[in-house]
This record gives sequence, structure tokens and C-alpha cells, in this order.
Amino acid sequence: MKHLKKLFLLSLSLFFAFSLIGKTVNAQGLKIGFVKDDRIKQEYKAWQRAQKQWETESKAWDDEAAAKQKEIQDLTEEYDKQKLILSEEKKQEKEAAIRAKQDALDAYTRLIYGPGGTAEKKQAELIQPLLEKVTKAIQAVAEEGDYDVIFTLQSGLGYIKDKYDITDKVLAYLDKED
Repeated sequence: MKHLKKLFLLSLSLFFAFSLIGKTVNAQGLKIGFVKDDRIKQEYKAWQRAQKQWETESKAWDDEAAAKQKEIQDLTEEYDKQKLILSEEKKQEKEAAIRAKQDALDAYTRLIYGPGGTAEKKQAELIQPLLEKVTKAIQAVAEEGDYDVIFTLQSGLGYIKDKYDITDKVLAYLDKED
């Protein structure tokens, strides 16, 4: 874990050093480039459309949750005003109604925003195809421009020529250590 952290920090440092020099660096025959994720998100029209759709759906979910919360608040205020004159049976009835509304709001919140919820699924549905397109575009530009490595600043997407893949060596080393 410590070695991975050092390797990551070294890679990040090299990346930023190369970034300061320019978008493309030719160092000892290694051609490196980088992509600014934030510009892709700001300027890629399909990303902007997906973002607007996300905001619209997210607002609808938030509005529905707010309406449910307002309903609970109104019921609670009404109960607080009437509880001195209500019979014990009516008090329990109103308290149960408030609890049921609160439980429904909690269930709705979990359904929409919980792990594996509607919001997470919708975000994946909107973003995954775009990430695949961006990845393909990075790979195409890398191959056309004969880049060895292309980094992205935030997303972890990118491209590295297969000839630099040392996974087999790392696995062989790990197998020797076991």
C-alpha cells in the first residue's frame, strides 16, 4: 500500500511537472498529453444536456421530498395546536398519522438517495455512456497522435500504450512473495 501511494504521488508529480511545460511533452521518446476534465464537462454538449436532465430530475425528487416534509410539518403544527383538547384516542391517531408520514418520507429518501437508489442509477445511466465516449475519444486521439500516455486531471480516465503494462510482472512478483 505504501509503495502504491509513493508511485501515485510520483506519477502525479510528474504529471503536474509535464503539465507546466505544455499539453504535450516529448521526453526521451515518451509522448505524454493530458485532458482537462472540467473543460470536457463545460464544453461537451452531450455532457451539458445530461447535466440539465440530472438537475431537472434531481429538483423533482427534492420538490417531492420537500412537499412530504411540509405535509409532516403542517400535521405536526395542527396536532400541537389541538392536542390539549383532543381525546387520548385522537391524540394517538394523529401521532400515528404523523409517524406514518415520517416513515413514508424516510422510505422515499432511501429509495431515491440511498445506496443503489434511483438517483445513483439515473446518474450512472446519464454519465456512463458519456464516459465511454470520452474514453474512446481519448484513445482515438492518443493513437492518431502516437501518444504513449494521456492523463486526465480528475476522472482517472486516460490512455497508456499496452507496451507499458507491467501487470504481469507485478503479478509474477506477488506470486514469488507468497
